[in-house]
Amino acid sequence: MRTRKKANKTLSAQKRDISHIPSHSSTHLPSSSPVIRVHNIGKLYRIGGPVGKFRYKTMRETVMDVPKAMVRRLRGGHAYQDDEIWALRNVSFEVQEGEVVGIIGRNGAGKTTFLRVLSKITEPTEGRVELRGRIGSLLEVGTGFHPELTGRENIYLNGAILGMKRVEIKAKFDEIVAFAEIEKFIDTPVKRYSSGMYVRLAFAVAAHLEPEILLVDEVLAVGDIAFQKKCLGKMGEVAKGGRTVLFVSHQLNQIRRLCNRCIWLDYGHLEMLDSTLKVVNAYETALASRSFDDIQRKSGGYRPTEFLHWEIIEPKSKQSNLLTAFETMKFRFIVQVNKPVRNGEHGIALWNNDRQLIWAWASYDINMETGLNELVYVLPGLPLRPGIYHWQVSLYSDGALLDNWYCVPEFIIATEPLTHPRDEWNGILNLSCDLKINKLTDW
Repeated sequence: MRTRKKANKTLSAQKRDISHIPSHSSTHLPSSSPVIRVHNIGKLYRIGGPVGKFRYKTMRETVMDVPKAMVRRLRGGHAYQDDEIWALRNVSFEVQEGEVVGIIGRNGAGKTTFLRVLSKITEPTEGRVELRGRIGSLLEVGTGFHPELTGRENIYLNGAILGMKRVEIKAKFDEIVAFAEIEKFIDTPVKRYSSGMYVRLAFAVAAHLEPEILLVDEVLAVGDIAFQKKCLGKMGEVAKGGRTVLFVSHQLNQIRRLCNRCIWLDYGHLEMLDSTLKVVNAYETALASRSFDDIQRKSGGYRPTEFLHWEIIEPKSKQSNLLTAFETMKFRFIVQVNKPVRNGEHGIALWNNDRQLIWAWASYDINMETGLNELVYVLPGLPLRPGIYHWQVSLYSDGALLDNWYCVPEFIIATEPLTHPRDEWNGILNLSCDLKINKLTDW
């Protein structure tokens, strides 16, 4: 009872905090007026020692820092120290109503920080963001949910935060519950939900309560493949309804399928903003052109056996992880064996960027001597659609795991596309074929 009263107080407080949000009756903006306008935003974080070990400066240090800071600002930058890092810097762009914009980049590129700034969870250190319309965001599991409240109560809570009237939320309630597939648990406190249930309900709420702007992070990866497809379809419907979607994902096939334009962030900077096809192609090319020496696996302490390196031997290409031809493929893995392997088992698997298993194989009764060894594979061909793939290799000895490596760099296939011109019909294989049309006199 006390918990419920406390939750109701929280709900009342949150209702008071959202008085500035436009009401649900707000009209759609004209297409000529950007829904999102970002002006040179930057976000600075302090890094270093743990909380409680911060060293206070002396009066002299504080006074001496003032002219230094003024000089840095006059030179065009925020004053920062060695223990600070820019998660975002000098990012500017505009998004029109009804656009679906993808956001891609490596881990640590600033994508999640970027969405947190847009959703007003995090204040930018510099620059400003102009938003026109209500925002629905799905940035991490459980965001915006009160753990003590039930699924039903959290739906009404989120609707209230968006500025919707109770009757408007009620009209959408059954549709939200059906989409989330949690009918049996709708009156259970969400703290008892699994991560998958959390995501299903959170996405259903964010997509169905009609925000003008929908922000979705990689959190969809928590759900299963069927639900991910369901969510992608819903985001497409949201966009067709004139609302704006910003979608962060490492799964480039999803970005291609859903987004009109794409933003590529790299180390907090806006590397490229253009059509999805141009940006994704440039991003994949950049991945393929990285220096292999910079990302070769480093030995970290003693291991009885360790995978160190992988490369394509044939056909030769400008990069050792890049496949550009439809022909026999020969590739190898380099293994450092520090203790002889007896009765070994070796497995290999190939995954696409949507975490779908493409191929797997295993070999038994393997013996390897100490020192460097190579495992050489020959495949008659690998007719997969162009994109990013990932090798996984493992090695066991007498039933004990010696090493399991998710190989770097990624495996890039850049062969000529031979599939259906519409991306959603491309499938997995990239095969050429001949079609003949013959007139039959009998059948």
